[in-house]
Amino acid sequence: MSIFDGELKISVSSASGIEAITKRELKSLGYGDIPSYNGRMNFIGSMEDVARCNMFLRTANRVRIILAEFKAETFDELFDGIYSVDFGEILPFDANVAVEAKSVKSKLFALSAIQSVVKKAIVKKMTAKNGLVSLPESGERYSFELSLVEDTATLSLDTSGDGLHKRGYRQKVWIAPMRETMAAAIILNSFYRADRVLIDPFCGSGTIPIEAALIATNTAPGINRNFAFEKFYNAPDVLSRVRQEAEDKAVRDISLRIYGYDIDARAIKLSYEHAERAGVKNLVHFEKRDMRDVTSRYAHGIIITNPPYGERLSGGEELKNLYRDFGKMFRSLDEWSAYVVGTSPAFEKYFGQKADKKRKLYNSEIECTLYQFFGAPPKKRDDNLTE
Repeated sequence: MSIFDGELKISVSSASGIEAITKRELKSLGYGDIPSYNGRMNFIGSMEDVARCNMFLRTANRVRIILAEFKAETFDELFDGIYSVDFGEILPFDANVAVEAKSVKSKLFALSAIQSVVKKAIVKKMTAKNGLVSLPESGERYSFELSLVEDTATLSLDTSGDGLHKRGYRQKVWIAPMRETMAAAIILNSFYRADRVLIDPFCGSGTIPIEAALIATNTAPGINRNFAFEKFYNAPDVLSRVRQEAEDKAVRDISLRIYGYDIDARAIKLSYEHAERAGVKNLVHFEKRDMRDVTSRYAHGIIITNPPYGERLSGGEELKNLYRDFGKMFRSLDEWSAYVVGTSPAFEKYFGQKADKKRKLYNSEIECTLYQFFGAPPKKRDDNLTE
């Protein structure tokens, strides 16, 4: 029996600004109302729960297993705390050990030195256990994080591998792309439902429409990718059951009204390539179209979009005109709602309308604002269509 066969302390992380959405996801998966601290949500579970979180969470960054927590105000205390962990239950003798470090309000703050001490302790423990002079490190990669917060050290093992925003369908990137996890968070936080219309008038490489289709069909975001925990040498094989659960939950027979438009034909071509890899090509419609020409015969639809920022256009006047025209197009639609990611503090001024609600987000470390404009809700299901 290994450490992976018993109860584990699981840690789920998410980006700043979307922790509440990740918490709701965890609750919907059956894990209760888990408190969030510094963007981390910790709970007790099994290796199967690790697999389920990696497979089903749309807005999480990573899933880790916490191995140790202890006070560390000196490098000796840090070394001893790490050395006390039984790495023989976790690592094969040839493990390729990688260490990342974070420090907040702690006496130990030199990250390279922290990483060095943690790795030295792991290597010394493993060489002593296996009677080796040094670790060959020729095997699978095991990535550890040492987080120091107010002198409390937390050592955790990454189970995700690539960040969970990498679903596997987006192999090429467009200009200033939005992360898949951020797109999913905005959609989950919106009024969008599978029976309503969704338009992204600046779709770029198609991330928002594709994530909307995955959500509408209840397709697990991790269904087409691999995870680091699959290669843990002494962990139980739980992924096959979780993949079957994902297959069983997916909705196959559905018709959606999801549209992505972009003025650049190359973006539309890329969007269709990504949609095909995601398995939703037949559920979304992409088309080369100027945002100013976007119309809809439907009422109460949803716009979710990541329009061009200053660095994506040649000058400020061009940006102002784009935002003005975008506002006019939006107000021509019948009781639609819009969720717009922007970096300009003057966006509302040029858009011509004050947001009903604003939320600070971070897209790939860039601070953004989610501007939310709410249309009147449908009075009844038939009101989705105009007369």
